Amino acid sequence: MSHRTALHHARKAAAAVVITVAAFGLTACQGGGTSAAPSSTSAGTQQSATAAAKTTQGSADKTTQGSADKAPSANHKKSGLRCTDQINYAGDPRSNADINTIGEKTGHCPTPEKAGAPANPPKKPGVRCTDQINYAGDPRSNADINTIGEKTGHCPAVHH
Repeated sequence: MSHRTALHHARKAAAAVVITVAAFGLTACQGGGTSAAPSSTSAGTQQSATAAAKTTQGSADKTTQGSADKAPSANHKKSGLRCTDQINYAGDPRSNADINTIGEKTGHCPTPEKAGAPANPPKKPGVRCTDQINYAGDPRSNADINTIGEKTGHCPAVHH
């Protein structure tokens, strides 16, 4: 087996592991330890996560090494608390309502943004972030960028 083929298989295997871990993480967070019926928000999040997993799986060939380390971190939203009551968003250009809505929809509080940074544009329904914004020069894979857009409802800023 050539070096190139071995590297190709290793990348595919790494992408499959990342997808599996993410799927189990989403499944673990779905229940929240309660026996209540899932809300429509949970169902919408589940559909978005499924779509993101399909996008990631379809783009596994484009995945670059180390891209999983560069994904932005988000804090798990605590039940009954608003994101703005959990994290200090002082200087964030987004409104508290927008921040809390992202937290309700995704189950994770978004990472605070700096006041000088441009606000991330909302993700258009049915359109991938990579089809909406030119990410040329961004070190992250298209799958990572599109997954962030699916999870947060906003396309991430371009990293150079």
